[in-house]
Amino acid sequence: MSLAVHDRLKVVPLTRRIGAEILGVDITQALDAAERDAIERALLEHQVIFFRDQPFELESQKAFGRLFGALHVHPGAPGPEGHPEILRIHADAQSRHVAGEAWHSDVSCDLAPPLGSILHLHTVPASGGDTLFASMYAAYDALSDRFKALLEGLTATHDGEHDVYRGRYRHLGANDAGRSYPRASHPVVRTHPATGRKALFVNPGFTTHIDGLPRAESDALLAFLHAHSQKPDFQVRFRWRPHSVAFWDNRCVQHLAIWDYFPDVRSGHRVTIQGDRPF
Repeated sequence: MSLAVHDRLKVVPLTRRIGAEILGVDITQALDAAERDAIERALLEHQVIFFRDQPFELESQKAFGRLFGALHVHPGAPGPEGHPEILRIHADAQSRHVAGEAWHSDVSCDLAPPLGSILHLHTVPASGGDTLFASMYAAYDALSDRFKALLEGLTATHDGEHDVYRGRYRHLGANDAGRSYPRASHPVVRTHPATGRKALFVNPGFTTHIDGLPRAESDALLAFLHAHSQKPDFQVRFRWRPHSVAFWDNRCVQHLAIWDYFPDVRSGHRVTIQGDRPF
């Protein structure tokens, strides 16, 4: 007789505000509805969840992602041949920059930014290459009521053109001459569609300005919000091992990939799940 899901799938919180490790499940294989639902509950509660020893192939990684929604195709980076939904994450001695080296929420410039992302790294440096994740629930909750009232109703522009995608993927054979990258306006404070919780939704990677404010006021407000969002109090730090997996909720989490391992190799693949328009 098989064990109930709650007896074999363990959720181990890593901090009080964000992050948990999931034990007792092989996500490279087909999951039943109870396992899938338990993983989704853990994601909604902990915002980013981690798995160890999960040697994904590209098809099994896509199959796992599709359990939570249709897969997103990146607006700039080409996927491996036959896998447009896959984003290769790779850095080595020839790299001039790495994916995620500034705090960001994935593709927040889309009209409907991704629900979440699932990153599998098969090759990691002996040390370094950690990823930081920050809870935008916690960042919002820590603001004073007066400041929360100031943010209500404000929107901000997120732009994929501004120092983000243009020319970045030429080394992968992508010619973006004549291509337009996404640009969208989103609430500064968004409401999570599944939990109903409020989260800050501006980030240094994509957000260019607060709509309707003079540039000086917009810059000052964004500078405060970015610095506030990056406080260690709101973070969890994940140390990668080969075949580790991180699954984060893009609607309430920002992340930063630390590039402290040059010239070593850090390599894997990401699938991203389509989301909805922030409100």
